[in-house]
Amino acid sequence: MKLKMKIEMIPDSEMAYIQRMGSYGLGNIQTMEKLKTWAKANGLLNDESIILGIPRDNPATTKAEDCRYDAGLIVRADQQISDKAVQRGRLSPGEYAVFEIEHNAEALEQAWSELFLELSKQGYQLDDSRPIMERYATRMVENHCCEICLPIG
Repeated sequence: MKLKMKIEMIPDSEMAYIQRMGSYGLGNIQTMEKLKTWAKANGLLNDESIILGIPRDNPATTKAEDCRYDAGLIVRADQQISDKAVQRGRLSPGEYAVFEIEHNAEALEQAWSELFLELSKQGYQLDDSRPIMERYATRMVENHCCEICLPIG
């Protein structure tokens, strides 16, 4: 797989999110579906929507049952959130190496196995102070693509 990488400044953003704890995998997909159901019910999904999958812990150094995963949706700063299952958070701004990936399980799995080597080959270092994110912009998902965003410092 040839990884396409670009550098992007991701702005300070507000997000609504649902967090789960446990091993990464099927549970993450279920959490993402729960977020999308909530967003649809609240009229927050449209052609401009950006959904994020944020693994908060490294499964190589954190016990599987303690791994946190956030399924998030970028929202306006004044967006009211009245569901107790949905939290409000903020993404810190910064530079990210953004990789465009086919939106399927095989391509994502392969990308995750190659991303960090590619980042290093390009001369960039991961910034541990900001989260790694899978980004699902509606316009990209419609073209069967998504992005993995690695914070760089």
